[in-house]
Amino acid sequence: METIRTTYLGDLRTRATHVHSSEELITDAPVDNQGKGEYFSPTDLVATALTSCMLTIMGQLANQYDFNIDGTKVKTTKIMASNPRRIGEIIVELDFPAIPYTDKEKKLIKQAAKICPVAQSLHPDTKQTIIFNFHS
Repeated sequence: METIRTTYLGDLRTRATHVHSSEELITDAPVDNQGKGEYFSPTDLVATALTSCMLTIMGQLANQYDFNIDGTKVKTTKIMASNPRRIGEIIVELDFPAIPYTDKEKKLIKQAAKICPVAQSLHPDTKQTIIFNFHS
């Protein structure tokens, strides 16, 4: 079943429509690659997908094991490599709310980052640096 429809708009810009919800997003090529950089670039979306996927799996485990990650904030940094141009590293720094997480909960949270489908789908040469900041 079709998931996304994408249209090239010109000037290195695309519009993607999520078929089920009709929600749209626009991408631009980044400024350092001939684009305007006015929207997420396709590689920005890969980094965003990794972060969102990790949080989603963490949220599922939090629901299953009855703890809370609401309010977790994340800084995601994408570092490009060259020859060939690709994502060389994605740094995901998670700042959890000031909740006294148990050792088991912290272990579940850390496992979620590794088992998320996007993390499992990235090329092995793409370094994934995950930083967990627990403020309990």
